[in-house]
Amino acid sequence: MLVLKNASVEEVDPLTNVQEVKKKNLAIEDILIANQVLKDIVAHTPLQKNDRLSEEYGCTVYIKREDLQHVRSFKLRGAYYKIKRIESDALDKGIVCASAGNHAQGVAFACAHLGIDGKIFMPLTTPKQKVDQVKMFGKGFVEILLTGDTFDDSFTSAMLCTDEEDRIFIHPFDDFDIIAGQATVAVEIMNDIEEPIDFVFSSVGGGGLLSGMSMYIKNLSPLTRMIGVEPAGAASMKTSFEMGKLTSLPTIDKFVDGAAVKCPGQKTFDICFELVEEIVAVPEGKVCTAILELYNKHAIIAEPAGALPIAALDFYKDEIKGKSIVVVISGGNNDIGRMQEIKEKSLIHQGLLYYFIVNFPQRAGALRQFLDNVLGPNDDITTFEYTKKNNKENGPGLVGIELKHPEDYDGLLDRMRSNGFSFTEVNNDSTLFDLLI
Repeated sequence: MLVLKNASVEEVDPLTNVQEVKKKNLAIEDILIANQVLKDIVAHTPLQKNDRLSEEYGCTVYIKREDLQHVRSFKLRGAYYKIKRIESDALDKGIVCASAGNHAQGVAFACAHLGIDGKIFMPLTTPKQKVDQVKMFGKGFVEILLTGDTFDDSFTSAMLCTDEEDRIFIHPFDDFDIIAGQATVAVEIMNDIEEPIDFVFSSVGGGGLLSGMSMYIKNLSPLTRMIGVEPAGAASMKTSFEMGKLTSLPTIDKFVDGAAVKCPGQKTFDICFELVEEIVAVPEGKVCTAILELYNKHAIIAEPAGALPIAALDFYKDEIKGKSIVVVISGGNNDIGRMQEIKEKSLIHQGLLYYFIVNFPQRAGALRQFLDNVLGPNDDITTFEYTKKNNKENGPGLVGIELKHPEDYDGLLDRMRSNGFSFTEVNNDSTLFDLLI
């Protein structure tokens, strides 16, 4: 039987200011108190059985729709609960936070509802849609400062502001009150589901959601397997699991912005390391495929971090067959302006989109030869950049080709070679790809 850590806490009224309470650990009682505080603030989001996914994987799939939360993310839960706990001091000093977007929206929502002055530091790379949402939810109570390229850069700036202005820092994940607030997702799941749960799949960045959910679900259902899902380009929790200690990554891929964290929290890591069965890393391109399928097949708008757990199901298709599983879609703040990039990444991951630098002979009919003899009947040119220079024998052109089937790739290469077109595969050179594409 799994034994969870207990906290040394006093009896408190959950609706009063209780910032003086000092906790060494987190207890189930803390999660239930958080649920009581939040029940009239957050939306009790649906737990929906998804027939299409259930049929596809031969199991019973329930989706927890945190993309339908008031700020379209679970982050409202932890942010509001934390700020409510310190409401008196926050009104006096003001607060500050760092966020890639969703935590910022939760903090902004809380500041507006409680009348608290806030400063929110966000990376310069944050999608405009998320920045605009923070402004809307803040209703004039928050100031947004864009700085750095990653969450970690914004975190550093926010900590400087905390020291210089004596504000209270609202951590996005490594705080027991934040964890307790996020864990209320699990309270709703366990209250709503009518059958035992075999697996729970949840995205993980800093670890606030996964650690909180694991504490509550494991307390009621010790045999449920908790699976955390990270982007392959920012798998800091997985790396920490493998090292057996909190580990920071030197660099990360920022595409899955809601889960792109160089280092998880110490508190969240300790809880996850004890309670979570496995952390799986999913390639960013596969996440993009999941986003598009959720939209096209299920009419669900998920952000990259929200689609992570859906993308992981393929890796567990044998284990989950015949089981009952819950998948948490943690957020739906996806900027429509990113959809072309998402589609491109998905096609590349599926082996359907390739870019080449092709050296075209500087003679009449060379381009016609390429179109007639190299392209297959189902191939499509998506990109073509070429300038003819008569003083050279050959001229390079950037060509993007979308295939109908992945297995058509080898034939395409053979036809380029047999027709005398020398080429460089841009997809295989990350530096060249980033420069040109």
